[in-house]
Amino acid sequence: MAELIYYCGTMDSGKSTLALQTAHNHQSRGRAGLIFTSKDRAGTGLISSRLGLQREALEVDPTLDLHRFVVDQLSMGERVDYVICDEAQFYQPEQIEQLAKIVDGLSIDVFAFGILSDFRTKLFPGSARLVELADRVNTLQVEALCWCGARATHNARTIGGTMVTEGEQVVVGDVSPAQEIAYEVLCRRHHMREVTARASRAAHTSTQPLPFKI
Repeated sequence: MAELIYYCGTMDSGKSTLALQTAHNHQSRGRAGLIFTSKDRAGTGLISSRLGLQREALEVDPTLDLHRFVVDQLSMGERVDYVICDEAQFYQPEQIEQLAKIVDGLSIDVFAFGILSDFRTKLFPGSARLVELADRVNTLQVEALCWCGARATHNARTIGGTMVTEGEQVVVGDVSPAQEIAYEVLCRRHHMREVTARASRAAHTSTQPLPFKI
């Protein structure tokens, strides 16, 4: 039977790499499918991996009916053996429901890839609906690491190098600290204490002790 499978992890855990590898594996076996993405850091209609892999994809905006799109493709005689959805955290909850309809009504496997929670540690609406509806939720096995070496479990947003915990949920950025708006993965302890790699370096070079242990 077809399944809706959600692969999730923090930033830097290889989700887009796995999405591209999944597409390659299916295509190498002669299967045809659709690949969707939303708000990739490389630009509109692209899936990009930090390893340097990149390919074109169909951009998902909030108005796109994914189930209707797949039905239209089938009606035109196109083969659709599978559907891959990267950056699924940015999809609308109703679009996640449409993915479930593709699985249940059309018997097509859907592989979704995304981030569970935002920089405020709150679930993205798309991810929350995926957790509720998916046949399987798989945590990515490649562990991103906090600057301290512990497993990273939370995504942090920085502005000008300073961690922030308020603001719009969706602001596209990357993990490069050179950007004005950037992201960093942290363990829970350092996310709750708002200690980024930059803050840690500053603490070690400062003569003023912090009021807590890093």
